[in-house]
Parts: sequence; structure tokens; C-alpha cells
Amino acid sequence: MLFLNNTTSLSPTFFLNAFPGLEGDHAWLSIPFSCLYVIALLGNCLILFVIITERSLHKPMYYFVSMLSTADLGLTITTLPTMLGVFWFDLQEISFNACMIQMFFLHGFSFLESSVLLAMAFDRFMAICDPLKYAAILTNSTIMLIGLVIFMKQVVSLIPIALALKGLSFHQGHELSHPYCYHSDVIKHSTANPWLSSLIGLFFLLSNSGVDLIFILLSYILILRTILSITCPKERRKAFSTCVSHICAVAIFFVPMISVSLTHRLFVTAPRIFPVIMANIYLLLPPVLNPIIYSLKTKPIYRAILKLLQTKEALR
Repeated sequence: MLFLNNTTSLSPTFFLNAFPGLEGDHAWLSIPFSCLYVIALLGNCLILFVIITERSLHKPMYYFVSMLSTADLGLTITTLPTMLGVFWFDLQEISFNACMIQMFFLHGFSFLESSVLLAMAFDRFMAICDPLKYAAILTNSTIMLIGLVIFMKQVVSLIPIALALKGLSFHQGHELSHPYCYHSDVIKHSTANPWLSSLIGLFFLLSNSGVDLIFILLSYILILRTILSITCPKERRKAFSTCVSHICAVAIFFVPMISVSLTHRLFVTAPRIFPVIMANIYLLLPPVLNPIIYSLKTKPIYRAILKLLQTKEALR
């Protein structure tokens, strides 16, 4: 068991944790987690590859899908070293600076995914509610501008959080709840009033992902109203089917994220295993499932992947 003292330090260290009480089973637990990481990496790389190489997929909807895969890859790669370090080599100690860097990229890619999902909702809104203006509005230059705005939004949002954390002092050697650094988990070990910093973090979460979710829901209210106004049942089903993949992506991202945030801030007396499970779902579920969902439910991507596999088979 780790010895944790309560002294403070300008350069504290934290101890990462995977599943409390199951330290002796890390070797076995690493197998499913390693498989999930491989699926996430290969799946998102495959989606990016087919969208880049297949000219028929050079359209706004698939550009946004490629942005989503990029955000999922970023989330996966950001936590891969510490996650597998804890499971394979029992490397639990992490310095404050390394923790801050990981936290910056973790929340950056998380906010990025949230904003991309909003952009995808706008894409579906234009395609269904105003299809005649779709091609005129969502041009390549517009897509690039949206991507740039999304990127700048994440940087502007995260810099104040990083600066605020750098100005705090922390208890030395405290255990975190996860095998990676998460803002609401780290801030609990500050020597200052952790509630103030936690509320600041919650404000930035709500002002980013919270606002994104509100606009996504508003978009789907308008989309649903348009779909229900279509008289032909076949056309109605066809229009709704183009939204299924995106609805699934929104659900598997926002539900675990909200659960993790509420667990750390409101349900502090919950069993330790609960936030651990929710955090791992939040971290791994979207990168693993998004490529599967878009490969199976989006026919052009599905056909492009089949074409790629058939080409590989023919070259053997």
C-alpha cells in the first residue's frame, strides 16, 4: 500500500489508480483494456484512411466524421501511456507537470469531440431542414473555418483552467481515482478551497460541452419537426436513418461525461469503484464504438471499407 503524507509541495506528485482493491489482478484486467485500445486505434485510423483515400467521401458529412475520429484518436493516445503503465508495470506515480499536460490534452480532445458533435448536428439540420442551401453553405472553406473555430475555442477554454491550476498548491502524494489525470479528480487534493476550483471547472464544462449539448438538442427538435412533416413514410424513415449514427455518437459521449462530472462533484460519498467504472466508460466507449457505428450504419463508409478490404485481398 502506498504511503500518503499530507504535506504540501510546489511540485507535488500524484498516484494513479485503476480499480481499488484489484491491484493483484492488473495483469488480467490489462487484457480487455489493451484489446479496447487496439480496437479504438485501428478503428479510427481505418475511418480516417478511407475518408482521405476515397474521393466519394470528400463531402461535409464525412469531413466531420474524420474530425470525430481525430478527437477519438487524441483521447485514446492521451491516456494510453498512463493506463497501460499502471496495468502492465505498476507505474502509478506521476509528476504535477506531467499530470497537467495530460489533463490539458484529455479535456482538450473531450471538448473538441463535443464541438464536432455539434457541428455534425448542424450538418444534419441543414441536410434535412434546408437541403437546397446545403451545398451552398457547407463548402470546403466553411468546413475549414468551422474546424479552425472549434480548435481555437478549445485553446481559449483550457488556458484559464491550466493557469488557475498552476497557481495552486497540492497535498503531496495523494491517490487519484483513475489511471489518468482528470480535472475534478485532481482538484480535490488542492490545499485551497477545492469547491471554488471545482466550480470554475464546472463552469467551463457547462460553457463548452453543456452549451454544445443544448444546441444539439435544439437542432434535433427542429430536425424531428421536419421529419414528422414529411408525408411519405419511406422518405421519413430515410431522413431519420441519416441521423441514427450521430444520435448514437451523442449518447455514448455525453451520458458518461455527465455521469463522471456529477459523480466527482456531487456524489462524493459514492463507492470508489463507481467513478472508476464511469470514467473508463467515458474514456473508452466513444473511441471504440464510434468507428463501429459509422462503419455499419453509414453505407458509403461501409462500402469504402469493403472496397479497401477487397483490394487488399486481390493484391495477395
